[in-house]
Amino acid sequence: MASTPPHCSITATTKPYQNHQYPQNHFKNHRNHHHNNNRNQPHPQKFSLSKPPPSSSNATKHTTAAASAASASSARAPISQTPAPFPSLAPDFSGRRSTRFVSKMHLGRPKTTVNTRHTSVAEEVLQLALFNGQTSLENVLVSFESKLCGSDDYTFLLRELGNRGEHEKAIKCFQFAVRRERRKNEQGKLASAMISILGRLGKVELAMGIFETALREGYGNTVYAFSALISAYGRSGYYDEAIKVFDSMKNYGLKPNSVTYNAVIDACGKGGVEFKRVVEIFDEMLSGGVQPDRITFNSLLAVCSRGGLWEAAMNLFSEMVNRGIDRDIFTYNTLLDAVCKGGQMDLAFDIMEEMPANVLPNVVTYSTMIDGYAKAGRFNDALNLFNEMKFLGIGLDRVSYNTLLSIYAKLGRFEEALDICREMEGSGIRKDVVTYNALLSGYGKQGKYDEVRRLFDEMKAQRVSPNLLTYSTVIDVYSKGGLYEEAMDVFRKFKRAGLKADVVLYSALIDALCKNGLVESAVSLLDEMTKEGIRPNVVTYNSIIDAFGRSTTSECLSDTGQISELQTKTSSLVIECGIEADATDGEDNRIIKIFGQLAAEKGGQAKKGCGVKQEILCILEVFQKMHELEIKPNVVTFSAILNACSRCDSFEDASMLLEELRLFDNQVYGVAHGLLMGYRENVWIQAQSLFDEVKSMDSSTASAFYNALTDMLWHFGQKRGAQLVVLEGKRRQVWENVWSNSCLDLHLMSSGAARAMVHAWLLNIRSIVFEGHELPKLLSILTGWGKHSKVVGDGALKRAVEALLTGMGAPFQLAKCNLGRFISNGPVITAWLRESGTLKLLVLHDDRTHLENTRFQEISNLQTIPL
Repeated sequence: MASTPPHCSITATTKPYQNHQYPQNHFKNHRNHHHNNNRNQPHPQKFSLSKPPPSSSNATKHTTAAASAASASSARAPISQTPAPFPSLAPDFSGRRSTRFVSKMHLGRPKTTVNTRHTSVAEEVLQLALFNGQTSLENVLVSFESKLCGSDDYTFLLRELGNRGEHEKAIKCFQFAVRRERRKNEQGKLASAMISILGRLGKVELAMGIFETALREGYGNTVYAFSALISAYGRSGYYDEAIKVFDSMKNYGLKPNSVTYNAVIDACGKGGVEFKRVVEIFDEMLSGGVQPDRITFNSLLAVCSRGGLWEAAMNLFSEMVNRGIDRDIFTYNTLLDAVCKGGQMDLAFDIMEEMPANVLPNVVTYSTMIDGYAKAGRFNDALNLFNEMKFLGIGLDRVSYNTLLSIYAKLGRFEEALDICREMEGSGIRKDVVTYNALLSGYGKQGKYDEVRRLFDEMKAQRVSPNLLTYSTVIDVYSKGGLYEEAMDVFRKFKRAGLKADVVLYSALIDALCKNGLVESAVSLLDEMTKEGIRPNVVTYNSIIDAFGRSTTSECLSDTGQISELQTKTSSLVIECGIEADATDGEDNRIIKIFGQLAAEKGGQAKKGCGVKQEILCILEVFQKMHELEIKPNVVTFSAILNACSRCDSFEDASMLLEELRLFDNQVYGVAHGLLMGYRENVWIQAQSLFDEVKSMDSSTASAFYNALTDMLWHFGQKRGAQLVVLEGKRRQVWENVWSNSCLDLHLMSSGAARAMVHAWLLNIRSIVFEGHELPKLLSILTGWGKHSKVVGDGALKRAVEALLTGMGAPFQLAKCNLGRFISNGPVITAWLRESGTLKLLVLHDDRTHLENTRFQEISNLQTIPL
């Protein structure tokens, strides 16, 4: 494998990790070069816990990133304080989505040892119980009854039988012990142990039966029995039942203890209960005088981890520090998972970097960080951490292998991905459905459809059952590749497997329809989806919003050119179809027909265009529906809407759309509307606040935001405003290393952002010339090769920049060795910049300006202020 030196295998286990002398400065070797200058700052959310102070890039090295949140503020707000107002820009706006909880968080946790004083007789009975069948178990117990030492021995037997999965023998032993025991408190101990054992085995109904019998017989009315049942429900995800049992304790006059509270908080975490409700339970715990321990906080952190509530997780960690509660590896791993899911990778890095002062990172720590980097698109950082794992001799587990493989597949480095597969299997870990899903997605994105077919067939040969994500991935790959017959065949296999479509599969189908201009059919399928009881998500709606405005490829919504009204009596958006569907058709036939329709469109069936007014109204309807369903729009929604605005020929239509959307989110769409209208000075303070919040997102998310906003402004002639926005993005390092005196890198920018940046860069170069400095011998403007274009080297960005340079008469020419690079000599550019008419070409203006903007433009004049 290219990234694995021959002398250092990725699975090397030369020493146990715990025996390594941890290299204190090793983390710094792969820190991203912009880390110190681009630290993500926390922003308040609507949580009951107090907000952690922002991390500082100049913090002293000996202060840990996590603990500093506790020590920095002496006047800490109480945990049950009134929540702060929820900001308009919630974490959902970043567009990150993850439905996978890292259950690996407590992987390798040491088994809790129960302090029982069992006798050697109990161990002898255990061996006989395991050796003999269930029918002869009672005879064994009767023969040793006089020698067994009460509940301690019986509890040992119950636990050991449970650990071996012999729950039926354990129940028989329990029933025997309860009949022989006369003391209620000892019977209660046995009942609590039995309920707990059945809970760990997932036998919730049997545990409930034991509990009800114990309650009826008068020995189950104990805090420990209730706690054990709560834990049993929680382990199996029955959080409603767990809370009901918790609430019912008051009816029996029982006061919950720390074990009870830990059990119910853990149940809430596993069941996905809202964090607000969990905090209420925690506050009740504190007000009742019950002191939380490490298990309490670890369970609370797990709740934050599931929801990516990184700020609340930091607050909890701070509270642990303030209370003097030790943090273990599970505390740190769960905290890291919450921070990574919140997209705060620089903060997560700081926490991990300073962990060795308290606890050594393990394979789960690294897997969590690597997964976080991968989701943020920071693949180099992820791969650097893998190299660090090799250096430290930490063996990879299944999760680590699959994450690494997924990264290589996304990068298109399939040779290395296959090397990982071989090394994984050489370590005794077979490829599972997660492995195959990663490879299928990677090959699909690269358009390697033959490999997708081969892998899909290989899964069947290896008896690895495809899951819902497998089918969704393959159908999506084939649909986007125009292989609709293949997609239809996979859908039929999906139905034969007895699986039911979920939001991911429906969203993939809707996206395929929208990408092919069949918006009407997409909305029809959305209607079908909601009737099936499947709730759409933001991805579903984003596909539909993005499709509107593509008037050259969109089908007409109806023959009369009118859309339907939003139906308030139903839960689905309905747009009348031009093609009547048979009302008796089921879900399966409808989807099959859709694939047939897609195949027909592929064959060249003509599509009609729709009016812009209709499309604007459709977007408003979709946005209204998202609001009704409390589905929060994200940055992808924002970009899709602004892109739709950019496709409008009418300024009035675009401004009307943004004006209406201000009613839903004035922070985001108010800024966009104000900049479009030319009210720059009035809106600029609000814009700066918005830009600061966008800065806390990962670079790809922030880049999408700036690209969409500047494209719209440029499209409608607000070119000076577009330039100011794109320079704000540069100042906040949204695009890394955008420019130097010799090079301008535009390959991550949109057309509008790139053109605005060209003007700003050339003005900056001009200021250097007029200050009497020489330019470098060679100047370059990079636009990329247009890898998503049908013809390599003929991307839309390259064409736009080329037209701009030609229109200005800028003496740049295409490099012979690089199809996406424009070059010129320093002296030639110097001469051009000194020409009298050049300055007028470079200074941008807005088509729509207002008098109050005059002073603002004078202050920020690019002619006189070097950038």
